Amino acid sequence: MRRKPLWQLSVETSPEAEEAVVELLGSVFNCPAAVYTNEETKATIASVYCDGRAEFTNQKRAALAEGLKRIRTGGLKLGTGKISTGRVAREDWAESWKRHFKAIEIGPRLLVKPGWVRRRPRKGQAVVVLDPGLSFGTGNHPTTAFCLHALAKFRKPGQRQAFLDIGTGSGILAIAAAKLGYAPVRAMDFDAEAVRVARENARRNRVRFDITRQDITKLPRISRVKYDFICANLISNLLVAEMKRITGRLRKGGALALAGILKEEFSQIEQACKRAGLRLAQARTEGEWRSGVFMFGANTDADAE
Repeated sequence: MRRKPLWQLSVETSPEAEEAVVELLGSVFNCPAAVYTNEETKATIASVYCDGRAEFTNQKRAALAEGLKRIRTGGLKLGTGKISTGRVAREDWAESWKRHFKAIEIGPRLLVKPGWVRRRPRKGQAVVVLDPGLSFGTGNHPTTAFCLHALAKFRKPGQRQAFLDIGTGSGILAIAAAKLGYAPVRAMDFDAEAVRVARENARRNRVRFDITRQDITKLPRISRVKYDFICANLISNLLVAEMKRITGRLRKGGALALAGILKEEFSQIEQACKRAGLRLAQARTEGEWRSGVFMFGANTDADAE
């Protein structure tokens, strides 16, 4: 018996607002959204799929429109924000969206890939298996890829290096750190669902580390436990406000990776880091985003792109 097609609702947006739109679609329609970039138009498309068009009710559409308005007024460049619906064959949908998620090679040390990709790692290359899901972070986004490259670059084989992931999302960075040999590894997120997904992904990758639900604003300013490498995936205002709490967990000579920052906001982040005793060691701009690695208590010339 031929299976009925799915109904697809899509929002055309920009890379800058991609994460916010995906989260909005997931909350309004209570199902995970898939996202990809159209290679011809370069537009980012976020979509949800339902069994019938009736599930796209007027109430949900109104909630979606209101949410998109909040994203736009909040300062993110939404793009066109065009909403479209259509039918798609189940067989086509089930396979076509997977084509947008490829294996990502992070130098000779790390390979990140979805579970359905059969690519085998090189000799000595650690593998992280992570499928797109409810929590942000698959390695396909340039800011996540930046942090993965930094993790591999700053890893010193044979040496003990502790890692902390603040705002872990899917857990991809903490999992990669554990695979690369960082120890101990700790991850935290304010979102309970992100913590659940990160734990599930850690189990799937057969790594064990501490994953907790934490609010960075409620933590002590200074911690007796120090880390050699910290990744903080937080909004710019929170990074500036809580920089002392973050650096209060960073060992002298340690590295702090900050990504997912809009280009126009990066200078204030850099100033906050400078006041806290950090110096920019590496930076990269891709599209609307600028990311950087800052060294604590080290005078290092920036390697900028």
